[in-house]
Amino acid sequence: MHPYLPHTQADIDHMLQKIGVNSIEDLFTDIDAKALLKSPMQLPKAESEGRVIKKLTKLGERNIDTANWLSFVGGGIYEHSIPTIVPHLISRSEFYTAYTPYQPEISQGTLQAIFEYQTMICELTGLKVANASHYDGSTALAEAAFMACGATRRNTILIPDTLPPESKNVLRTYLKYKDLELMEVPSKDGLVSSHTLNDYINEDIAAYIVATPNFYGNLEDLTGVSDSLHANKSLLIIMSNPMSLSLFKSPGEWGADIAVGDGQVFGNPMNFGGPTLGYMACTEKLMRKMPGRIVGQTLDLDGKRGYVLTLQAREQHIRREKATSNITSNEALNVLAATIYLSAMGLAGIKEVARRSHINACYLRDHLKGIKGIKIMHNQHIFNEFVIQIRDGVDVMKSLELFQIIPGILIDQEKNLLLITTTEVHEKDDLDTLVVAMKEVLA
Repeated sequence: MHPYLPHTQADIDHMLQKIGVNSIEDLFTDIDAKALLKSPMQLPKAESEGRVIKKLTKLGERNIDTANWLSFVGGGIYEHSIPTIVPHLISRSEFYTAYTPYQPEISQGTLQAIFEYQTMICELTGLKVANASHYDGSTALAEAAFMACGATRRNTILIPDTLPPESKNVLRTYLKYKDLELMEVPSKDGLVSSHTLNDYINEDIAAYIVATPNFYGNLEDLTGVSDSLHANKSLLIIMSNPMSLSLFKSPGEWGADIAVGDGQVFGNPMNFGGPTLGYMACTEKLMRKMPGRIVGQTLDLDGKRGYVLTLQAREQHIRREKATSNITSNEALNVLAATIYLSAMGLAGIKEVARRSHINACYLRDHLKGIKGIKIMHNQHIFNEFVIQIRDGVDVMKSLELFQIIPGILIDQEKNLLLITTTEVHEKDDLDTLVVAMKEVLA
């Protein structure tokens, strides 16, 4: 008998008999036996609440945090200043406990917040339609690939080797079980040239997915790319750090059909890597193919403005084989944080955040360039990240821990490649501290 089940043994026996199995264990025969627990978990004995809190606090103190250490970690999750209004408002009970509603019209406040979020994503991406979000940037990217294959009725997705590796892995997982193909385009000096791309475009290509800034921090030049793809009746999907869109060309300006990315940078803390939110926007032509929830604005019988869920072609609402996606939820609380952040900062505010992040990265790259033992890997335009090759990467990382500095992410241990990130939280003194420490450990 399992103590956490509320059923009697007679209840359990009756249910097992009904479904034609002998025991509860028989329900898990699809799981490899090696993965099953053979003996009770070795948990410590029960303690008082006070003692448990003390133990957990001591364990928590072993974590390294950006309040006490100088961090240049990025690669998808970024440290930004978050106005106090964001955590204050999302902690209100009417928001904090709210799930995207199934009887949506009674939750006008939640729907209005999502509608405002969608509007701001459209303004940033330069595209006509946005949905209520996905779980994260990689999930949004995978859903965009499905969307492109469905719209074009083709089964191959082109990706550059500069796409973030986590996104590649999610894409591979998603596409594998749909019998869809991934084809990788090689880069040179941290970018994919349009000439190289053109060699890979054929009548099987549903879409080309490109990240800009890419995984190495470089801004891709997409001049003419959408024209080449559209001439082949293929789609262009652009993945971006949305903070960069306030400074550089938007996906809409590049001629993209779908724009995706991770919205963690807007008012969401690093949270040890999640949860975050994935944004998605597309052209008006593709809006009926868009997965997930979309909030629309309408008028009621009295002519008053109201909000509704609209264009719901999900498997909950139509026959499964005709559904655009089985994604039926979104990151509503994270979206609310992003909405409040964007509203509080305004376009001028996020432009300033993006500008300072960019200037810091350029300053740091220039000052690391002359240090013996460091090579700047790519001489390309960047937003707020760049890659260096560093002598004895693992040893340097360990040495910098003595200075309470995390210099970035060692993205290739064999080649000693270090991805360094800056945001507006870094002051000039912080950048100079890293430069001085690098000189010392590499001397």
